[in-house]
Amino acid sequence: MDEVKVSVIIPCYKQADFLPDALESLLKQTYRNWEAIVVNDGSPDNTEEVVRQYMQQDNRISYLPQQNQGVSAARNNGIKQAKGEFILPLDADDWIKPTYIEKAVRVFSEHPETTLVYCLQCSNNEDKCPSPRYAGYKSLLVYNTIFSSAVYRKSDCLAIGGYDTGMVWGLEDWEFYIRLLDEQSVVVQIEEPLFFYRIKENSRNTTATLHLHELHQIIYSKHMDIYGKLYDDPIALLRWLQQDEETIHQMKAELEHYQRRRKNKWYRRLGRRLRSFFR
Repeated sequence: MDEVKVSVIIPCYKQADFLPDALESLLKQTYRNWEAIVVNDGSPDNTEEVVRQYMQQDNRISYLPQQNQGVSAARNNGIKQAKGEFILPLDADDWIKPTYIEKAVRVFSEHPETTLVYCLQCSNNEDKCPSPRYAGYKSLLVYNTIFSSAVYRKSDCLAIGGYDTGMVWGLEDWEFYIRLLDEQSVVVQIEEPLFFYRIKENSRNTTATLHLHELHQIIYSKHMDIYGKLYDDPIALLRWLQQDEETIHQMKAELEHYQRRRKNKWYRRLGRRLRSFFR
């Protein structure tokens, strides 16, 4: 399995303080045949200094600067430079357990029909790891249960044109998976918490939530043919969501979990509005 190279793409914008955690998690990987491309997305901090320090320690780490264009462009530019057969996007403030790459590659090796592999996820201050499960492509069109650091083939990514650089507010992962996958795609979730994300007061998730309506409109408009194929109309889509008790339960559980961690008034107001929707 070590003959297969995995390219880890790390966009970095104002995350230099957290970047060492991401890079240290790569240095601890049991799977050795990887490369890391840190894409400095015009960050005003000392990202370059941090990366070059690690480049001196390990020649598998490289540095790619660009003008600030957003995470989608950073990933796309990193993927173009990648030499690996497989791609693992990793945000600069996240990290992975030592066996994540090894176990993901093993899935592809033993089940070559697989399109995408991911795992259970935890936050940086959680003992429990609530991880929604992939329930099929039709469910994906309603609610994304796959986090950003899933592993997929570079060739598949290039075939669909990479990430949409126009989705600057967020949800670019969801839109990407809608194009990457289809009804026949095999998606495997490793039954272990191997990916960790950092909870912060200000994040892209906050921005995405503020523009949720606009982002949903973009995704639906862009893929109207797919939604129209699998759902008769938007009303049928809502009916399906209401009937899918598992999806609703997952969304409610995530919301309640998030509310416990976020104490500010804006999130409490959002929580009350969303809970009223599920009644």
